[in-house]
Amino acid sequence: MPKTLVIVESPAKAKTIEKYLGKGYVVESSIGHIRDLPRSAAEIPERFKSQAWARLGLNPDEDFRALYVVAPEKRAHVAKLKKLAADADEVVLATDDDREGESIAWHLLQELKPKVPVRRMVFHEITKEAILKAIQSPRTIDEHLVEAQEARRALDRLYGYEVSPVLWRKVAPKLSAGRVQSVATRMLVERERERMRFVSATWWDIEARLTTQASERFPANLLEVDGVRLAGGKDFDALTGQLKRGANVLLLNEADATALAAALTGQPYRVLSAEEKPFTQRPYPPFITSTLQQEGGRKLGFSASRTMRAAQRLYEQGFITYMRTDSTNLSAEATEAARDQARKLYGPAFVPAAPRVYAKKAKNAQEAHEAIRPAGASFRTPDSVRGELGGSSDEWRLYDLIWKRTVASQMSDARGRRLQVRLEGRSGDGRTALLGANGRTIDFPGFLRAYVEGSDDPEAQLGDREVTLPPLNPGDTVNGDAFKAAGHATQPPARYTEASLVQALEAAGIGRPSTYASILTTIQDRGYAMKKGQALVPTWTAFATSALLEGHFGRLVDYDFTARMEEDLDDIAGGRQQRAPYLRGFYYGEGGGLGLKGLIASNMEAIDPRVVATIEIPKLAGSGIELRVGRYGPYLARGEQKANLPDDLAPDELTFEKAEELFNRPSGERPLGADPDTGLTVVARAGRFGPYVTLGEENPPVKTASLFPGDDLTTINLDRALELLSLPRLVGESEGEEVWALNGKFGPYLKRGNDSRSLANHDQLFTVTLDEAEELFRQPRYGAKRAAAGPLKRYEYADRSAIELRSGRFGPYLTDGERNATLRRDETPESLTDADARSILEERGKEPKKKPGKAPAKAKAKPAAKPTKAAGSNAKPKAGTAKPAAKNAARKATAKAAAASPAWADLRAHLGVLGEQERTLVTATRDAGRKVEDVAPELGLDIKKAKGMALQASKKLNQAYRAAQGDA
Repeated sequence: MPKTLVIVESPAKAKTIEKYLGKGYVVESSIGHIRDLPRSAAEIPERFKSQAWARLGLNPDEDFRALYVVAPEKRAHVAKLKKLAADADEVVLATDDDREGESIAWHLLQELKPKVPVRRMVFHEITKEAILKAIQSPRTIDEHLVEAQEARRALDRLYGYEVSPVLWRKVAPKLSAGRVQSVATRMLVERERERMRFVSATWWDIEARLTTQASERFPANLLEVDGVRLAGGKDFDALTGQLKRGANVLLLNEADATALAAALTGQPYRVLSAEEKPFTQRPYPPFITSTLQQEGGRKLGFSASRTMRAAQRLYEQGFITYMRTDSTNLSAEATEAARDQARKLYGPAFVPAAPRVYAKKAKNAQEAHEAIRPAGASFRTPDSVRGELGGSSDEWRLYDLIWKRTVASQMSDARGRRLQVRLEGRSGDGRTALLGANGRTIDFPGFLRAYVEGSDDPEAQLGDREVTLPPLNPGDTVNGDAFKAAGHATQPPARYTEASLVQALEAAGIGRPSTYASILTTIQDRGYAMKKGQALVPTWTAFATSALLEGHFGRLVDYDFTARMEEDLDDIAGGRQQRAPYLRGFYYGEGGGLGLKGLIASNMEAIDPRVVATIEIPKLAGSGIELRVGRYGPYLARGEQKANLPDDLAPDELTFEKAEELFNRPSGERPLGADPDTGLTVVARAGRFGPYVTLGEENPPVKTASLFPGDDLTTINLDRALELLSLPRLVGESEGEEVWALNGKFGPYLKRGNDSRSLANHDQLFTVTLDEAEELFRQPRYGAKRAAAGPLKRYEYADRSAIELRSGRFGPYLTDGERNATLRRDETPESLTDADARSILEERGKEPKKKPGKAPAKAKAKPAAKPTKAAGSNAKPKAGTAKPAAKNAARKATAKAAAASPAWADLRAHLGVLGEQERTLVTATRDAGRKVEDVAPELGLDIKKAKGMALQASKKLNQAYRAAQGDA
């Protein structure tokens, strides 16, 4: 029987499609991209390593020819696909119908090199009808789409690999730059700068409660007094907090407003006008990727990545159409399905006579399939799929949202009336007052019966809540029962949320639907933004990075320039522009292009790291206080005085008062008393790497100790400080070796020779007995103990091996015995489902690193006879004969041997061989179990110098110890 191999991207999609195609078809997944540009030097093939361009993975001199490699974790799977292709009579590439999917199909063709016919199959929903129709209508690979995707990949690589090193040198290590990422970061920074410049202003207005002759009560507001309008928020300058120049308004303070409210109370008011105007509101268009992410955040509280993961699973299981699209179009059958469902659920009056057609919403829309909608020619209601998806799962909640939005998009307009009333009267002190009341009545809810954007109350809301006013006609008289003064303050521009940032990027034509979720994740993972509630707050690192890029590489973060890059990629996708000339312009500047390479070369030396790292704070202007972003974090500087900034302090919250508080906080340095044994002062201090106490006030101190998680620097007393400084504690002697209780980087632990065991909590450092310690040492080490404890949870599957959730040293992780994967940022072990576990392992799974084994023993070769110099010969040993690798290995071995040390307790007796500075550094690190780089700044030492000093000190101590052993 003929056999057709169908290759899709994901295993979940493969499973769904295979049941539709039946016999004669083998459906396999590529598990995303099978190859890409090298991620590191280790992945560069040996024959290319000598090439200067290999680092980029692109050869600029050969029209940016890409160096594609199969990642190590994909090699076994690619071999499997090659075998399946060799056994097939036909290969069908059924990856997604967009640039990314077209590129995956092309890479499969290039790597597998099938010797049988190859077809390209595309579909936008995974239903039986759609799959069978697609398999009968194949096409060839669209080379233009592939070119566009390859151009995008090259752009991102050139941008990231060329600009990121500038940030490393001038701002801080491990930062990254990106074509869309850096622009998104700039948007966050610019909004925060507006908030930092903002000066709040206060104003007062008066709220009224009026009663008609028929005893019906309704609200109103005071608009004017003696013909002068009351001031409101829009009348103030955001930068100064003052009234705008030329504003002819009445600004009330609290006392004036309270007095006026009292004078207006109890007076009669006459209706001057009552204007009623009808309104209609059209339904919202069906979801595209960006609006789905926005509403997922507003209505469900999902991050963009969480929304897209749920949508991906819905698509793969055949519940919705393709979820990466910027087209609001619905097919004829989908339009009819939505209209039919609305008719059945709400009645004929809720469905307009003609179908609704929506124009494309996104600028430069290019992934124009269909809007995101329920799959199929007839829609399944949320209740009908609740059992399959789980009523509280992310997938069901998102499907419910998509279904409502799609059905509502084909429903009738909402209709209603707006009533605007103006009333006039006099206050008790004779002033003329003009009042206003506004009402809104919904006569026919239309599509609001099914869906209201950004609200979960569809019956009663249209933007804001419906307010019904009683019947009022000109000439009617009402009574002013109650007037109340109300204070207000102007508000700074709202920070971006994930939803509103996606909206802003889309409106500017920057990025594409498939990239938004990853961009939002990247700017948070890279430390450019943190979340405060739903708001994205830029970090000080983001400020420094944006300042550098804006000042020296302005076009790279220019909104219009970035949007034009998307248009250029669209032109390549449409065959209107060629990939290679465009990249030459971008990199070399040909044809008036950007010329990235020359731009970096000409600007690198002009960038002053101190200028870039110094952030202007409007509220600190003239104070002499500067904010700087250092290699180890942001800090305030005033002359020689410095203060670290708390991690959770938002930039717009930094005021002069807050700066003074940070400079003068008692936790900065607080003497606690004298140590009774040495007479030295014990001091509590706040360090860059956390709070600690010291023995001795001099710099460097005699000894330091970090505070434990439960300690508070502002309340710690002398007794507790001395207890901390007593560590490490000698617990006793076991099996001829001392047992020490120490506090280390990963928590409290016991050490006996080269063996160690973790303690359950910090308190045990002071209480653990020798018997308890010996019992711990009798137990397996951490790794063996963890394996013996078994998995936290086990997920079983019919088509693959089980996946286990285990507890690891750095948190929970998933494993199937062959690959391991950590959980994503917003997922917890408690909320993890079978589908989540599977998708995480497929997406993030990597083979565990193998521990290096011992090299097989070799017979010792006799040393060669030392060559003797021939008489009269002037020959000299050839310099540089040792290979660099051998030299490095020898150097590392020497350092490792020097660092290897007997028990610290044995070495302490030999501290006299060290200089004062060396002794202080070694005791500060060894006693507290801290790293040299953590301690060095507190001791006023350069880190590089401190590391060298620590290495030399270790050598001296070892030599002294061994000499003493030899003497003994």
